[in-house]
Amino acid sequence: MKIKKILVSQPKPSSEKSPYFDLERKYGVEVVFRPFIKIEGLTSREFRQSKIPITNHTAVIFTARTAVDHYFRLCKELRFNVPDTMKYFCVSETIAHYLQKYIIYRKRKIFYSETGHAEALLPLLAKHNKETYIYPISDVHDQKLHIPEDGSIKFTKAVMYRTVSNVIRNDEDFDYDMIILFTPSGVKSLMQSFPHFEQGNIAIGAMGNKTIEELKNNGLRLDLTTSPKAPSIAAAMEQYIKLHLDDPDEQRIVQERFSEPAAEPQQENTPEPKQEKAMAEAKEEKTQDPAPKDEDKKAPAKKATAAKKTAAKPAAKKTAAAKPAAKKTAAAKPAAKKTAAAKPAAKKTTAAKPAAKKTAAAKPEAKKTTAAKPAAKKTAAAKPAAKKTAAAKPAAKKTAATKKTTAKKSEK
Repeated sequence: MKIKKILVSQPKPSSEKSPYFDLERKYGVEVVFRPFIKIEGLTSREFRQSKIPITNHTAVIFTARTAVDHYFRLCKELRFNVPDTMKYFCVSETIAHYLQKYIIYRKRKIFYSETGHAEALLPLLAKHNKETYIYPISDVHDQKLHIPEDGSIKFTKAVMYRTVSNVIRNDEDFDYDMIILFTPSGVKSLMQSFPHFEQGNIAIGAMGNKTIEELKNNGLRLDLTTSPKAPSIAAAMEQYIKLHLDDPDEQRIVQERFSEPAAEPQQENTPEPKQEKAMAEAKEEKTQDPAPKDEDKKAPAKKATAAKKTAAKPAAKKTAAAKPAAKKTAAAKPAAKKTAAAKPAAKKTTAAKPAAKKTAAAKPEAKKTTAAKPAAKKTAAAKPAAKKTAAAKPAAKKTAATKKTTAKKSEK
């Protein structure tokens, strides 16, 4: 059965690089995007009925961007200003970056799983076990994060939005050859829209274990899903379309359209008849020409040796010219000896320097002699004083004589 029209139960991708558009261009199929479910947020009145104090939590756990949207929407409706100290724990890095829509990313404490899996988030939650977590979820949700309920991690599940079936009207054309479902709610919505749905030749593809389980519970057949060879649902769709191309000519057209162009066969250079005749005549001329004599062979060799000799002569001249330079260097050697002989004289001058130092050392002694001269002057000045004392001695003798005469007179 050839696949012509496919129904994908998702909103239409905003990017033109979607693999679904590649399938349309490659195989000429029509892909229709129609979500089977839609998400509605709980009103603030409905959320108050759950009696969950949103203000008593110090951290939030996010497993989807939808949860981020409805958490901040309800906080705004409940007039709760999210504090700057609030911590955010996200399943993937994409969800963590999505928080920039509502908060300043750099100024908040944001944690996320490096692998993108919910299981890798549990060690982070256990590390911050003093926090009180709130976990926004849907009323019908796939439990990605299995948090232990033994009390080691304090958390509260808060239903903030719900999934509603987007019922297909009976007046709509339902002439699809393939249907792709992604959630258990999508399977339920299909059965609600068509209670007496018969699959027949319609191929159904599903993604996720719970979605496949819901298909089987409703008695539907699974035709394609993801696998190691087809890691995405789009790759699984392409494999299925290839296997169900009815016409072999269509298969050939698809392969020619999207396979690499085959290399053009290289044409052999087959010569024309005229070229063949010219080549044959050239061969005959070569055979008719006599073989070259030995002398003719030796002539090029002789020329080569003569050229080598002529090239060697200038080199010999250069060596001859180099000999006078050698003589000059030989003549320069005696001058070098003279300089060597001059070196001892230089040593003598250096030996004379200590004597100069001795004379310099003798200068202080001369200073001492100059200093001794004032002392000599003092002694010279002392000599007149000695003369005065010598002159005073006769005067003393005279006074002694006068005393004796006066004494004699008084006795008389």
